[in-house]
Amino acid sequence: MLITFTDTTELLGKEFYPKPASAFIPQWYKDLESYRNNKKAPNGDGVSAATIKRCMPVFDAITAGYIIVSAADVYVSQQLQEDGTFAPYFEWVNLGLIEFHPIWQAPTHPNNNGHKEMYPKWTNPWGIKTPKGYSVLFTQPFHRESPFTILDGVVDTDSYYAPVNFPFVLNDITFEGLIPAGTPIAQVIPFKRENWKMELGASKELKEIQKDALSVRSRFFDGYKTLFRKIKEYK
Repeated sequence: MLITFTDTTELLGKEFYPKPASAFIPQWYKDLESYRNNKKAPNGDGVSAATIKRCMPVFDAITAGYIIVSAADVYVSQQLQEDGTFAPYFEWVNLGLIEFHPIWQAPTHPNNNGHKEMYPKWTNPWGIKTPKGYSVLFTQPFHRESPFTILDGVVDTDSYYAPVNFPFVLNDITFEGLIPAGTPIAQVIPFKRENWKMELGASKELKEIQKDALSVRSRFFDGYKTLFRKIKEYK
């Protein structure tokens, strides 16, 4: 399948192009040992001493889809307001990198985090096109430290190709500092649209679950990866 990213500004350098998420492995993950004390052995009670680095669901989340990055530096400071309180103030050097939504558009959102007047919004220069029947999930890049969190959304990019912007909140409303150019701001995960219907499992499904659980526990190391995981590729 093919996903197309088009720079609507025609100004961005290659260092700011979207790339597969596998090109943005977080440093904390790279630094983590695969096994406790860097020893591939059971931990003494019949359970593997593997760290989260050996957890394929976490790895598959980190590397799913593509990453869009910020194309310029943004500096956040705290500015004194008329009521005597402080509020974040955003400065950037070019490209109209941030816009704002009035707070009344989502005053009760659980991730408001103390924003009083406006939600900041990353302006995204990338138009995205996917094959017929496919949409994309825009979400905060998984498992990484960040001073902000975008508000997730799903867009049917097989029919709507224009850039989609990313409202966000500061995780700490008192944050001050630099958000450097090249910071991951959104993870783009394409998926096929299908209609689903929910049902509750019964004895047949319970037996399948028990069988899978026994199978994965037959291995000290990489049971899920070896027996169940399917490779996902994003290039």
